Amino acid sequence: MSADHAATLDAFTKQNKISYPLLSDFRRAMLPGYDALVTDEKSPIFRYAKRAYYIIDKNGVVRFMKINENALDLLDPAEVLKALRDLGA
Repeated sequence: MSADHAATLDAFTKQNKISYPLLSDFRRAMLPGYDALVTDEKSPIFRYAKRAYYIIDKNGVVRFMKINENALDLLDPAEVLKALRDLGA
């Protein structure tokens, strides 16, 4: 899920030859429910999306979640692979 506009995600999908849909929450309706939005009105990045990673199973249950407070911090791919293995994927 991204806070980018759907048109931006479409261009990104085509440029990177991604074969699955990317979700846009441009109006920031869902991000608060996933704790992935800066909601502190005093913050200079108020209403910006946090960098967050989720693994959601086919039943819609969140099985893995990592939310970084600093958007420059990326998730180590090994951490995702471990989470997938731990989930039996």
